[in-house]
Amino acid sequence: MGSKNKLKRFRENETFGNVFQPTREEMVANLPQKGNWAKEVFHNDNPIVLELGCGKGEYTVELAKRFPEKNFIGIDIKGARFWRGAKTAVESGMTNVAFLRTQIELIEHAFASGEVSEIWITFPDPQIKYKRTKHRLTNSEFLQRYKRILTADGIMNLKTDSEFMHGYTLGLLHGEGHEVIYANHHVYKNEGAPSVVTEIQTFYESQYLEENKAITYIQFRIK
Repeated sequence: MGSKNKLKRFRENETFGNVFQPTREEMVANLPQKGNWAKEVFHNDNPIVLELGCGKGEYTVELAKRFPEKNFIGIDIKGARFWRGAKTAVESGMTNVAFLRTQIELIEHAFASGEVSEIWITFPDPQIKYKRTKHRLTNSEFLQRYKRILTADGIMNLKTDSEFMHGYTLGLLHGEGHEVIYANHHVYKNEGAPSVVTEIQTFYESQYLEENKAITYIQFRIK
């Protein structure tokens, strides 16, 4: 993407009422929406669902269309990417979608304890090299961060084309005693995957399928 396009999208994001772009300092100091997303942003008391590393925001928007009784927030550090999802939501008049531009490691500064009911992680960078373990979005440290903002019965979802990420996460969940609700190492080949997993596809997922890559899925609770 050219720099002019990026700048145009950044400027347009600033006009969208569903986009929040706090600085790191503002996040750490005191984000006004923390603990108040449902009431002040969505003007209801519906459950909040996050998509971490939301990219273009396709999954966030499609989930919001299917579940109007829930509030959805896509989170990514690259605002020029989720511009597409934010614009689609605005043009469609969707009131249960928002986007937050920030780093995932700051998530506890964005949401209060028990404020989130469900989290989706879709096609994250698997960070295969050992020295990159601390950056994997399903490592032990990140799981504990998620636990602190999730409700007691909060649900986690991981959808990935990386067999490594799938295996690493499953092994970690079993090893640490978390609850694996459902796991499937090839959702389009093996029956039983929730329809929301197979019927919503991102742009990149469609490319992975053309390459005959297996798409995997895990649903779990952090104990």
